Amino acid sequence: MSIALTFTVAPFGLEPLRSFTLDPVDGADGLFALVGTGTTDSGVTDPRLYLLDAAVHLPDYAPVLADEQADRIGLERAEEAMLLVVANPDAAGTTVNLLAPVVVNARTAVGAQFILEDQDLPIRAELAHS
Repeated sequence: MSIALTFTVAPFGLEPLRSFTLDPVDGADGLFALVGTGTTDSGVTDPRLYLLDAAVHLPDYAPVLADEQADRIGLERAEEAMLLVVANPDAAGTTVNLLAPVVVNARTAVGAQFILEDQDLPIRAELAHS
C-alpha cells in the first residue's frame, strides 16, 4: 500500500520537492521506493530513491534524534517514528547511509531526512546479506 508523504524540507539532492509517495517494492520485505512528484533543481523529473526499513534490515540501528528534529516532524513518541535509510546498490553490493536517515511520523505521514549530530555513523555502510 502506497503512502503519500510530505517532507518538511526537501531531501538532500531532491530540492525543491516536498511531496512523495512511499511505495513498497513487491517481493522485497522492508524495501521501498520513495518517488517524488515534480522536477528537482537538477532537472530530474519524478525522482526515485530506494529506502530500507531499518526495523527489518538493521534491527540494531538506533540513532538518536535531537528534540528539534523530532519536533520538526511532530513526533510525540518514539513508537511513531518509521526509520528508513537510503540504499545505494552498485556492482560491488549495497551500501546504506546511516548518518542521514529518513524519518517518517507514521501518525501524520510527515517526514524529513536528518543529519544526525554527534553520532559516529557512516554515510556508506555495507549492507550485510543474510
